Amino acid sequence: MKFEPKWIAWEITRRCNLKCVHCRSASELEVKDHPDFSLAEAKRILDDIHSYADPVMVLSGGEPLLRADVFDIAAYGTGLGMRMCLATNGTLVNEETCGRIKEAGIKMVSLSLDGSTPEVHDNFRNQKGAFDGTMNAIRLFNEHGIPFLINSPFTQRNKDEAPKIYRLVKSLNASAWYLFMIVPTGRGEEIMAELIPESEYEDMLNWHYDMEKEEDELLVRPTCAPQYYRLVLQRSKKEGERFKRRSLKFSTGGSKGCLAGQLICLIDVDGNVLPCSYFPKSAGNIREQSFKDIWENSKLFLELRDFKGYKDNCGRCEYVNVCGGCRARAYAMTGDYLAQEPFCSYQPGT
Repeated sequence: MKFEPKWIAWEITRRCNLKCVHCRSASELEVKDHPDFSLAEAKRILDDIHSYADPVMVLSGGEPLLRADVFDIAAYGTGLGMRMCLATNGTLVNEETCGRIKEAGIKMVSLSLDGSTPEVHDNFRNQKGAFDGTMNAIRLFNEHGIPFLINSPFTQRNKDEAPKIYRLVKSLNASAWYLFMIVPTGRGEEIMAELIPESEYEDMLNWHYDMEKEEDELLVRPTCAPQYYRLVLQRSKKEGERFKRRSLKFSTGGSKGCLAGQLICLIDVDGNVLPCSYFPKSAGNIREQSFKDIWENSKLFLELRDFKGYKDNCGRCEYVNVCGGCRARAYAMTGDYLAQEPFCSYQPGT
């Protein structure tokens, strides 16, 4: 496997107008200890990354639309020839926003739907009216011809919503739907007891397999669920029928499970380069090192790419090259990012 940065999430602010129960960065409206960096620094970072690689860049947060210069950052990246995307909760989107998204050359916008109704979604977001705000953003994106995808995180709180959200997303003209199995980081640590238990985890993945096998229009992917890629191989072999999995140009391809520090990473608002959005351990800081130096020489990244160094079941597993176990979940729940995937019930060799 060639370890090239294909997709980078970039936390351009930690400020957010919502206070979601599962937020990886525990964002809120006032964040004194993690100030926004300047536009000049944003341009320097984009120059640095562009000199080495050509990844998809996702402007994220927090809520990136709280930055007055978010579209200046996006336009600068577009001017360099980079594929710029935006991750927003949708509640601040209006007609002007849509015009500026198109002017800045943003290729894709991602939104989240945590439920098929306001009651469920707003409960996740800790904000009445959040669902209506997201749906209004989707309406505007469709009117303005702006491509968007939808992410849906799941816990015990909303697990029964999965088929309902899928049907809703199908009706909204979305480009893709990503089912997220929550990793308990940031504010998510406070809902550890709500995680989908190991006994039910694979049931959701089997549901996704059955759904994806029949889906011929919408790109669908489970995220932070690397064992799905083992399950796809097992079931397709057992059932004697493989289905062609769809891919989009803004995606990493969907051919492997955990990609943390292998094809993807996150840069936080303080300049730390993390293996993924849910892995709060720094591989280095772009204010002190070049992105190339961090990507190629970080001890953390090199360990994540050495599959033979994984421990216990993951280290013994014949599917380690296609799954790898969620390194962020292992770190969050055991303190050891090389430990076996905590929510995988598969016994190697069976």
